[in-house]
Amino acid sequence: MSDNIFAAIDLGSNSFHMVIASLENDDLKVVDRMKEMVRLADGLDENENLTEHVIEKGIKTLEMFGERLRNIPSKNVRIVGTNTLRKAKNSRAFLDKAREALGHDIEIVAGREEARLVYLGVAHSLDTGSDQRLVIDIGGGSTEFIIGQGFEPIQRESKYMGCVSFTKKYFADGQISESNFRNAQMAAQQELRPIVNNFKSLGWIDAIGASGTIKSTQNILDANGWAHQEITLSGMKSIRSALIFSGSIENIDLKGLSEDRYPVYCGGLAILISLFESLAIQRMMISDGAMREGILYDLIGRNQNRDIRDNTIDAMMTKYNVDRNQAKRVEHLALRFYEQLKTPWQLEARHQRVVKWTSRIHEIGLSVAHSNFHKHGSYLLENSDLPGFSRQEQKVFWAVVRSHRRRIKPHRFVDLSTGFSESGIYLAIILRIAALLNRSREDKTPFIEAKADPTRIELKFESNFLDDNPMTLADLKSEKNYLKEVGIQLSIS
Repeated sequence: MSDNIFAAIDLGSNSFHMVIASLENDDLKVVDRMKEMVRLADGLDENENLTEHVIEKGIKTLEMFGERLRNIPSKNVRIVGTNTLRKAKNSRAFLDKAREALGHDIEIVAGREEARLVYLGVAHSLDTGSDQRLVIDIGGGSTEFIIGQGFEPIQRESKYMGCVSFTKKYFADGQISESNFRNAQMAAQQELRPIVNNFKSLGWIDAIGASGTIKSTQNILDANGWAHQEITLSGMKSIRSALIFSGSIENIDLKGLSEDRYPVYCGGLAILISLFESLAIQRMMISDGAMREGILYDLIGRNQNRDIRDNTIDAMMTKYNVDRNQAKRVEHLALRFYEQLKTPWQLEARHQRVVKWTSRIHEIGLSVAHSNFHKHGSYLLENSDLPGFSRQEQKVFWAVVRSHRRRIKPHRFVDLSTGFSESGIYLAIILRIAALLNRSREDKTPFIEAKADPTRIELKFESNFLDDNPMTLADLKSEKNYLKEVGIQLSIS
């Protein structure tokens, strides 16, 4: 296996993309790409469940992708799911099969995290400059809008409107008419209303588009002479007129538009026209980079100790006025416990990161109220916008922080991602004991030897410590009862 080969997979609502690249002297070189039109969004039924047909189609695609991943180290692979997998009520059924096909976990990211990854991919495909730019990506189920500068996004938004979902809703019978376009554009403008003023006030110099709908629009404009290497509103109106003239999706005959884009293009074009009109965009250029490239660069950053997730945790600590000295005390002891307990509890490096991060932010709920602060903190972690983290990771944070005080309820850990449903309670126990033993908030952590097996943890303190700290001893006796409720025996000596 080569440590300089990286792979990113984007499980989009319209198509699945895989890009494989080698990293040589900090230069990323793409060595392979694969793309399949799966159209997950078109496979959502009236109850927002993925149909068996689309699940089967998606898994067959991922089995092909999986063959290319076999010789790539796991740490160099990242797979991300987007809008449709956020919405689908039975997404877990798909994800379980997908993990088996790929041999790797799949992260489901929130809309704003998707926007961040899009911007990262686009920014790396452009010349670095100091001017602000607007980046737009119209996907199958959602559209992302970002204003950024250099490699840093300033404002990110994601709206539930995409080429597949809008075509399915507003061109459902396959007919293309002026009224269908008008209805689709009106719906898009209504979605955009809450963000228009904010984006206009921030401003931008260049507007950049990414991914299928926007690239297809550029191809059509160039092929028909309606614009040259840029997208304009007048050019798109010419495309719209040509589509209306065709009368139906099956009769589309438009130079520059590939056949696999016919079934979803009308909805995407309606969204793009509305974007130009609502945001007063004059012209748009095209980027070769998109979300999958953003995933690659983000993954490489993690492997080279430039993990945005550390910055996100630090920002949370600042925002909620965390006592950094106390967080450091708890983290130090929790990581010591992790090292002593990782073998008997079968913990991995990813579990260590959760121990580190939750130790730093376990008290953010104090900014809301001291009473039940673990509940307030877990709510903030589950529902906040946390750049770099997947929804599954935020759910793990919720479960661990929610369980670091008072009673532990096993049901909180049942639906966590693979590897955390089994180990989540152990991570909560590590955080619980580390926080308990630092309750005095003093810089005098005792020497503690921790031993364990799957149903037991033993803490051995230096001589006289428990006699000299009766409050800590009382807390540990209470902790025995809490852990007993979840089948873990705590012994102290």
